[in-house]
Amino acid sequence: MLDAFAAASPFGAALLDGDDPFTARIIEANPALAAVALGGEPGQVFGELIEPSSRLDAAMRIADAAHGHAPLEVRLAKDPSRIAHLYLSQSPGRWVVYLVDVSEQKQVELQLSQSQKMQAIGQLAGGVAHDFNNLLTAILMQLDVLATRHPVGDPSYEGLNEIKQTSMRAADLVRKLLTFSRKQTVQREILDLGELISEFEVLLRRVLYEDVKLTTDYGRNLPAVRADRGQLETAVMNLAVNARDAMVGGGSLILETAEVDLDERYSRKHHGARPGPHVMLSVSDTGHGMDAEILSQIFEPFFTTKPQGQGTGLGLSMVYGIIEQSGGHIEVESTVGSGTTFRVLLPLCQESWIPDAPAGGDLRTPAATATLLLVEDEPTVRELAYEILAANGYDVITAADGREALETARRHADRIRLVITDIVMPQMGGLELVEGLAGVLPDAPVLFMSGYSESAVRGEPRFALGAGFLQKPFTPADLLRHAREALEGARRPRS
Repeated sequence: MLDAFAAASPFGAALLDGDDPFTARIIEANPALAAVALGGEPGQVFGELIEPSSRLDAAMRIADAAHGHAPLEVRLAKDPSRIAHLYLSQSPGRWVVYLVDVSEQKQVELQLSQSQKMQAIGQLAGGVAHDFNNLLTAILMQLDVLATRHPVGDPSYEGLNEIKQTSMRAADLVRKLLTFSRKQTVQREILDLGELISEFEVLLRRVLYEDVKLTTDYGRNLPAVRADRGQLETAVMNLAVNARDAMVGGGSLILETAEVDLDERYSRKHHGARPGPHVMLSVSDTGHGMDAEILSQIFEPFFTTKPQGQGTGLGLSMVYGIIEQSGGHIEVESTVGSGTTFRVLLPLCQESWIPDAPAGGDLRTPAATATLLLVEDEPTVRELAYEILAANGYDVITAADGREALETARRHADRIRLVITDIVMPQMGGLELVEGLAGVLPDAPVLFMSGYSESAVRGEPRFALGAGFLQKPFTPADLLRHAREALEGARRPRS
C-alpha cells in the first residue's frame, strides 16, 4: 500500500497492480492524483490518464531503457496542453507511480528560450542596421552633392531623385529594424491610452475593409502610461492591419482598453511581464487564426505568412520592439479558425515627465571658420563629410579611429573647437575617445554620430552630458546644422 509520505505528497501518486504500468489498474491513489491528472480513481486503468501518443512514446522509452526509474514527460488525456513528469518504481507485480505537473515550468522555459532567441535576433538586427546606416549615409550625402550639379530639368535629375526615394525607403526599413532591436529614438510622454486609441479610431476605420466591423470598448478613467505616442500609434496600426488581412471575406475587429493588475503567478508564466498595475490594450479579430508553429515565430523580423511581395515581415517585430522599449509586455493567443488576440500591457506612469522644449532659432548654415576634428572609420562617410564641411568654410582635420584622433588632438589642441565623432569604431570608439580628450580639449563640444539611436547610447555612463547627437543616415544639411548648433551651444571662453 502507499506509504504515509506518498499519501500526503502534493504530487500525484498511485499504486498499480500489473506488469505494464499503462494497462495496470489503480489499486490506491493519493488525493493529489485527481488534481494533477484530472482523474484517477481506484479500479481505473492508469494509462487512461495519459494522452495516447504520449503514452505510446513513454512505453517505448521504458522498453528501451535498462530500468523504468527515469522521469518520462507525458501529456494528460483530459487536457493535452498540460505536461507532467512521470516517475515509475517497480516491484514484482506492482508499480508505484508519481505524476508531477510541470506545465507552468515548461511554459516559462519555452518563453525564456523564445525571449533569449528574440534578444539574440535583436542584437543581430541592431548590428546590421548600424552598418547599413553607414552605407545609407554615404549614399544620401553623395546624392545631395550630385543634386547641386544636376538641378531640375537636367537629364539626370529624375534618376537621382528616384535613387534618393529608394534610399529613403531603405532607411525606413532600417528604422524598423532598430525599433525591433530597441535601439530607436523614443520621445516618451504621459498618455491616456483609451483617449489615444479613441482619437486614432478615425484613421483606423480608413484602413479597414468595408466588410470588417470595428468595435471598441474603452475603459473609463484609465491611469496614465508613459510611451512614445507616434510609436504606440504605429504599433496599433500594424496590429489592426494584420487583423484586417487575416479576415478574408470580412469579420470583426475588437479594440478594448482596461486597467489590469498582474500578479506574481502571471509574471512567472509570462517571461518578461512584471507584476503590478498595468493598462491593457486588447486587439482581437475573427480571422483564420494561427497554429503553434507560426505563433512561436510571429515576432521574428522578416517572418511573414503573406505571399511573396506583400509584406516585409517587419510589422509585428516592430510592434514587439515598441512595447518592450516602453517597458511593457505583449502576448498573443490564437486558435486556427477562431481568430487571434494580441494584448499589449503597459505599466502605469509613476512619475511626472515634461518633454524638452523644441529647439528654436534659425537653423540655416552660414559659412564658418572653426577648426573641427572629424573622426569616422567608414572612409566614404569620412571623405564626404570632410568635403561638405570644408566647402562650407570649416577647417577640418580627420582621423579614422579614436587612437588616431587622440594623437591628432594632442598636436592641434590649440586649434580644435569641435569634435565630431562616430561612436562605434575599431581600435578606440567615440565614447572612449571623449574620455581621453577630457584633459586635451576640456572646452571643445562633442557631436556624436551613430547608426544606432540616441536612446541606445544615452544610458552609457561615458556619454557626455550635453553632447550633441546626429543619427545616421543624415544629409549634408543635417550635418551642417548640428555642427553649427554644437558650436553655438558651447560659447565658452578659451584660454
